This record gives sequence, C-alpha cells and structure tokens, in this order.
Amino acid sequence: MPPITGRVPRVELPSNLERRWQALRRLEAVVQEALDRILQNEHGLSVSEYTALAALAYSDDGGHLRQQVLADAIPLQQSSVSRLVARLERRGLTERFHCPTDRRGVYTQITDRGREAVTAARATYANVLEQTLAGISGDRELAALIEQLHQEADPASP
Repeated sequence: MPPITGRVPRVELPSNLERRWQALRRLEAVVQEALDRILQNEHGLSVSEYTALAALAYSDDGGHLRQQVLADAIPLQQSSVSRLVARLERRGLTERFHCPTDRRGVYTQITDRGREAVTAARATYANVLEQTLAGISGDRELAALIEQLHQEADPASP
C-alpha cells in the first residue's frame, strides 16, 4: 500500500487539449448538478427535461421537432430521448406524432402546458447558470472557460 501523505494530489494531463477537455467536463458537471438540483426543487424538472422543452419551445419549427433533431439539440442519445419524451408526455408537457410522409419518423410537439413550464423555469435556469459560473471563477482553468462563455460572439464569425 502506498504511503498516505495527507497532501491533495494534482492531476496534470499530458497535453493542453486533454487539460482543456477535462476542465470543460468538470465545468459542465458543476453547472449540471446545480441546475438539476434547483430546477427539480423549484419547478419539478430535471435539466434534461428543461433543455428538451426549451429546444422545442425555441425551435423555428412551431414547437415540434423530429426526435433525432431533438436528441442532437439537447444532446442525448436517441434511446435516452425516447424515455425523456415519454416522461414529458405522461406529464402533459409534450405529445408525439408520426411523420405523415415517413411512418418511422417520430415528432415531439410541446404543449401549452410545456410552454408554461419552460417560461416559469427559464429565469431560474438563467440565474442559476450565472450564479454557478460566477461562483467557480476561482479555478484558473475553469475561469478561462467561463470568460470565453461570456464573450460576445463576433458577428462576422459563423
């Protein structure tokens, strides 16, 4: 058994790309946990449920998306989206229908109740996102990522 020193070890991945990717994953985990906890407590929605409803509500296709497009927008795997949509449908927040020209294609449509849920939860989502990002700015690697998130996009960039 190796000796226990009481010192907190540092993990130093070999390349900048690996370090940045790991920092991005850590940032996402911290934000996801904070959003999930508060959205669930205040609105009865998981982050996945909120992001699915938001993708539907803010799509340019009248609030309905083919499930594969929804899976890409969230992002989740197709099987997870099917279970997620089934939960939302049971709660009356979405409804599913088959594509009239391709019976294999399944669409998900947000309902009025789903739009109300997104509207009610959106301010909470944005506030928790802002507060969580502000609260972890002491970590240098994460602070650099957060700074990039807050930068305005260059209108000339794609």
